[in-house]
Amino acid sequence: MAQHVLPGTPPVALTLRRSGRARRISLRISQLDGRVTLTMPNGAKETEALEFAASKADWIRGHLDRRPDEMPVALGACLPIEGRAHRISATNGRRIIHREGEICVPEDGVGRRLQAWLRELARDRLTAASDLYAGRLGRRYARIALRDTRSRWGSCTSDGGLMFSWRLILAPPEILDYVAAHEVAHLAEMNHSPAFWATVERLFGPCDAERRWLRQEGATLHRYRF
Repeated sequence: MAQHVLPGTPPVALTLRRSGRARRISLRISQLDGRVTLTMPNGAKETEALEFAASKADWIRGHLDRRPDEMPVALGACLPIEGRAHRISATNGRRIIHREGEICVPEDGVGRRLQAWLRELARDRLTAASDLYAGRLGRRYARIALRDTRSRWGSCTSDGGLMFSWRLILAPPEILDYVAAHEVAHLAEMNHSPAFWATVERLFGPCDAERRWLRQEGATLHRYRF
């Protein structure tokens, strides 16, 4: 991959990648982190890709302007936990205290402490959901890993390993449950065929609302900077 900058106000970082499967130059803006990627065929010239990006400059900046502003996680800020807003307050103790509408954190290392606490909560919730859906499916998964992924909310490997974004704990519970069911369904169908979606609905039920929420609201989960 090569890094370039689209000049203008403001300048925009571009990532250029070559693909043997690409038949034309294409442009993608990540909904999660705003990364702008130009994909081009192996035989294309970088100048062609940069000219293509320049022709789309107004569209690129308009899309980036509509992204939610970043939110530092600090005392006094609000943070969603399982879809409900919580005010971050200080506590004199050494433990995090979670109650309705408020999360109390020691003043030293607020972001670091909260992220560690949220990851453990996410692991508990995702393990419980994965166990439930794997039981319904009659399949076993090999392991669960949590990451702060940029491009996907979850994945399933060919040997049964499940991976999830820990930021799902910020979303409403039904969103986390849907992603768990989606990845568990891949234990039976390693594709997105009609058979796969039928399996998801058998495990979880209708999921159009959850999929729509992730498309429309999922990027907001990445606005929080710990």
